[in-house]
Amino acid sequence: MDPQTSEAPAEPGSMQRLLLLQELDLSVDRLTSRLNELEAGGELRDARARLAETEARVGELRLALDSIGREQRRLETDIDSIERKAEAERQRLFDGSVANPKELQAIESEVRNLVGRKSHAEDLLIEQMERAEELDGRRGPLEAEEAEARQRLAEIEEGSARELVEIEQALAERRSEREQLTPQIPPDILELYQDIRRQKKGVGAAALVDGVCQACHQQLSPMYLDRLKRTEGVRRCEYCRRILVLT
Repeated sequence: MDPQTSEAPAEPGSMQRLLLLQELDLSVDRLTSRLNELEAGGELRDARARLAETEARVGELRLALDSIGREQRRLETDIDSIERKAEAERQRLFDGSVANPKELQAIESEVRNLVGRKSHAEDLLIEQMERAEELDGRRGPLEAEEAEARQRLAEIEEGSARELVEIEQALAERRSEREQLTPQIPPDILELYQDIRRQKKGVGAAALVDGVCQACHQQLSPMYLDRLKRTEGVRRCEYCRRILVLT
């Protein structure tokens, strides 16, 4: 495998600048990716979804408590009304105003009926009170979760806005540095580097350290390393074919 793609010698300074360009390009790639994430609002979307879901649960709980409260008040009103009716019937039973035995029996039956209705209503009231107590116990933690979700959303919104400004500033600086650097690299080398970058996930050049390509992390063979040392053209990795810069 041929270690070089150009017969023209590559100046050591140009190759070192190529490594610097690679670092700048990777930095630009990372910043651009993060900028796209922020603009797409992935974190914001997740935080808003979490808050909306928590708010919905809190809302459902409050509606349930309101419904139970209304039912409790209705039962309490019914119990009070039944008790007053029962007391009035008891008074009729014992105040001597009714002498007819059949009518007295009917009053006794009505009192028993009212007492049974009151007992049933009291049982229902106890059930509602127990349900309200159980739901009220869940309300505190759920409202705390809602407050936490709202605070997290506020932090992300504030942090995202600040980070957007910082990233845009950093990108402008890196791109300015790149514009100043590229004219210092021979056009043919720059073209090759950019072509490889497109094919190799953004990495077109890498340092060769102790015989290891720092892009693919493969140890080059002794024979290939010897050929690299003797060539004056652009050096390429034996395995990934990226441009190699001897350090």
